[in-house]
Amino acid sequence: MKYTVITGASSGIGYETALAFATRGKNLIVAARRTEELEKLKSKVADINPGLDVIIKSVDLSANTNIHEFYDSLQSYEIETWINNAGFGNFASVGEQNLNKIESMLHLNIEALTILSSLYVRDYADVEGTQIINISSGGGYKIIANAVTYCATKFYVSAFTEGLAQELSEKGAPMQVKVLAPAATETEFAKRSFDIDHFEYAGAIPKFHTAEQMAGFLLDLYDSEKVVGIVNGETYEFELRDPIFTYVARSRN
Repeated sequence: MKYTVITGASSGIGYETALAFATRGKNLIVAARRTEELEKLKSKVADINPGLDVIIKSVDLSANTNIHEFYDSLQSYEIETWINNAGFGNFASVGEQNLNKIESMLHLNIEALTILSSLYVRDYADVEGTQIINISSGGGYKIIANAVTYCATKFYVSAFTEGLAQELSEKGAPMQVKVLAPAATETEFAKRSFDIDHFEYAGAIPKFHTAEQMAGFLLDLYDSEKVVGIVNGETYEFELRDPIFTYVARSRN
């Protein structure tokens, strides 16, 4: 039995991605901090396809000590797709940002994603049909005012993921590695970024996608041979693209 792992699955893009993969008949391992929300997700998946196995993992991946423990807990499962969706943003100038929050963001957006990707590559790079999809952002390809540190974390995600895709391609490994770069999406992202209790996208944001739409885009990326799935920041059209960053191949001399 094969599984798809989705981190940050308790809400937003991760939640809707889990439902989208359930419609494809995929067994799921869903991870997040909020167990109650994961239980609701499991119940929703059962409505879609009661024959699917859904494993819940309650974990805070912003705490470094939990990352290896989480991965090790999955050793008995065969994993065909790994989706690193867990992450959060922050809107504040660099000199005024809350460094406790920033440290957690760096741990989650960068360290957890890197470690989990690396461990999965070690175990599955040579297995046909495997994929990693890492969630970046439009802010992983352009710098947004008052979100400099957040964008820097997502530039890392984009560069790391594109580079890993090229590296595995060079080696002839069958694993595919892809990066999804959403623009504004109606999730809990804004609330967490601004540290507020409520945020209405309609009226406040000129253009945005729903989390369900973004999960649909993720499936388009999953089905494709392209490395990058990115929302055009001007047209809000979804584009499947080859790697955007320059990759300098290793000299073979």
